[in-house]
Amino acid sequence: MLELVLLLLFVGTFIYGMFLFSRGLFNFSGESLNKWLYNLTGAPWKGLLVGTIATAVLNSSSAVMVITIGMISARLLTFPQAIGIILGANIGTTVDAEIITLDINSFVIPMAIVGAILALVKGKILHNTGIILLGLAAIFGAMWGFEYLADPLVELPFINNMLGAIGNNTFYAVLAGVVIAGTIQSSSATVGLAMGFLSAGIMNLETAVAIMLGANIGTCVDVLFAGYISRTKEALQTAWAHVWINILGVAAFFPFIGWLTSLGEKLASSPDVQLAHVSVIFNVIVSLIFLPFAKPYGRFIEKIHGGKKSTSS
Repeated sequence: MLELVLLLLFVGTFIYGMFLFSRGLFNFSGESLNKWLYNLTGAPWKGLLVGTIATAVLNSSSAVMVITIGMISARLLTFPQAIGIILGANIGTTVDAEIITLDINSFVIPMAIVGAILALVKGKILHNTGIILLGLAAIFGAMWGFEYLADPLVELPFINNMLGAIGNNTFYAVLAGVVIAGTIQSSSATVGLAMGFLSAGIMNLETAVAIMLGANIGTCVDVLFAGYISRTKEALQTAWAHVWINILGVAAFFPFIGWLTSLGEKLASSPDVQLAHVSVIFNVIVSLIFLPFAKPYGRFIEKIHGGKKSTSS
């Protein structure tokens, strides 16, 4: 039971670290972010670039999508403009996985101390730098915790049984990724948890890849919620467009999980880096496949999720 409590604590630490890291970066660029989204999304490929950069800055595809939905609700963006942003957000979120594979554990405590000191400074640059360092320290501290807890967790009967079930069935592993990411609302934390098990040698790469695919779907929950509480039809269509891109992408690549696994093994020697690279490859390929069909895809979403336009008060 103690192991599960510690696991939840580390998951919370990871998510809070992502929040701090995103907040620090956003404070540097937040004033121009909305202008980018508004001015540079005239064509789907422009939206893809903006979505990629914005997500890399905010460190959260969900945050970028919620901002996009908010701008659509305020009629600052249109649904067709959002398609490119969605595709870019899926690429930008893979930066998280690459960052957390860096081996800087020996710097975590100094980073946290320096970050705490700088966060107390009133100057914008130093203060936000401190926030970023604190966020990184929390992220890498949580990653160490995932790896440290991997062996004790496997000794728990139901965890052992669960890992055995998903380890023998990639479909169950995808579902596990959906449930975990949908519950904790972070695909990055879900992938980070899988990386911890990979590094401890108690999960194979194929299972981790399947979990990563499922996490791409599970992280759509808060975006869909934002779409339903919005006041415009286009905002809801944007949320569903995001959901369907991820579902269709995962469905298309599900038969090729073995190929993705083999490719990852060729690209790196460390299992966690292999998973990070596979995440990048999957999301880039899916986004590039959808990009030429952005306009017809938008019309498809409008057809199946047309509904009645909500009235604003």
